[in-house]
Amino acid sequence: MRNDYKKGGEVRKDTGMKGMSIGSGDKRPTKSGAGMTAKGVAKYRRNNPGSKLKTAVTEDKPTGKRASRRKSYCARSAGQMKKFPKAAKDPNSRLRQARRRWKC
Repeated sequence: MRNDYKKGGEVRKDTGMKGMSIGSGDKRPTKSGAGMTAKGVAKYRRNNPGSKLKTAVTEDKPTGKRASRRKSYCARSAGQMKKFPKAAKDPNSRLRQARRRWKC
């Protein structure tokens, strides 16, 4: 879905993950758990006003909303494991590494 946003008199196009890279520090390499860094989340939210994107829930026993977010992410990513069996079999895939980081 493509959205246009007005900010400071200019129309900004919804860029999604375009321009996000491991080298710029926006995403983690798979060896360190995949997913986005706090810097990457901040950049994404600047480029996509109204976004509520947050970083991973990595603590052992989250409570409240953070526990719900983790449970929801784990359920969604389990669906990805079914959809992409090749990534599900590879222990070094971004999907598997991110699930490990979220403690799914």
